Amino acid sequence: MGKRHNAYALAGVDVDIEAEASRIMYEASKKTFKNRKGLLGEIVAPFDDFAGLKMVDISRLPKGSYVSLGFDTAGTKVEIAQRVGKHDTIAYDLMAMVCDDALIRGGEPLLVGTNLDIKSLGTDARFLPVIRELAKGYVAAANDANVAIINGEIAQMGTLMHGWGDFPYHWGAACIWAARKEKLLTGKEIRKGDAVVMLREKGFRANGWSLVRKILTAAHGENWHDAKFGRTTLGLAALTPSRIYSRAVVSMYGGFTAPGRIKIHGVAHITGGGVPEKMMRVLRRSKLGARLHGLFEPAEIVSYVQKTGGITDHDAYRAWNMGQGLAIMTPEPEAVIRHAKKYDIDARIAGEIIGKSGVVITSRGAERPGSELRFD
Repeated sequence: MGKRHNAYALAGVDVDIEAEASRIMYEASKKTFKNRKGLLGEIVAPFDDFAGLKMVDISRLPKGSYVSLGFDTAGTKVEIAQRVGKHDTIAYDLMAMVCDDALIRGGEPLLVGTNLDIKSLGTDARFLPVIRELAKGYVAAANDANVAIINGEIAQMGTLMHGWGDFPYHWGAACIWAARKEKLLTGKEIRKGDAVVMLREKGFRANGWSLVRKILTAAHGENWHDAKFGRTTLGLAALTPSRIYSRAVVSMYGGFTAPGRIKIHGVAHITGGGVPEKMMRVLRRSKLGARLHGLFEPAEIVSYVQKTGGITDHDAYRAWNMGQGLAIMTPEPEAVIRHAKKYDIDARIAGEIIGKSGVVITSRGAERPGSELRFD
């Protein structure tokens, strides 16, 4: 009789290699359990096995405790990691998207589960180094966000998965977060005269990438990521990982159990839609607006893409973060800035809340810096 093959092997999937990849990610996730030790979200794992049960004890939650769930992905920024062959930072983009969204409502991110869709691991170990790089970033990003990774899945999608190179993948996640009723940020807490403190972002977050890729491909060809950009390449500059603000901001307003240190009335996570959309979304309930005259200037790579693509300042501020990662509305701006500095986060007073709805921005864009942009 000839060599026997199971059905998976006939489809080009090696279950032993897949099991090893799962073990790599599970061993990485175990290193994040310490982030929630002694806190809400502490992991209970009766079986030390990546396929085993992992739970959280919530039997002592007090009245007025709320739990929610948010979903997001690293988007098509994963293609940049695939282009440059560097996979140990993309987890920062993933964790920033799901964990920092919890801050908008005054929540504390606790637990993350991920779903890594790949084309194929093949039938040997040649792609396992990529899995190890992803796992390395997985741990570092979870530590930055102060979350534990409770679960994960690797799915081999075969011909349904397309992307750059011979190991395309897509990475999504869900984040469980908790909040106390009396600490929830609903939008109604924001007051006219509150300062708007911006936390700096030094690259592109995981948004607006279709436009970025289109511009750079038109300017430099299909292999634009190899083009020189100062002392680095366009690909590595574009891959600059998203900053995760969760640990710093949770410690400002206290999270689920700790008392707050600083009065915070609102938070806007500057992702898709940019500063105007995210600010207006947070301000909608209060029917207030914002005048932003002191924004950070965009990162060099962001300005380069804007100039190269001939994108107007108005459109750039709607497509990208333009140097801003998170907005905090507060009557205590100096305290926010000092606290952010403890976490090595650049922060500045970018403007104030005004009585009229809409957002007015003094542009730091490449087209007409210093001009006034209005968004309603």
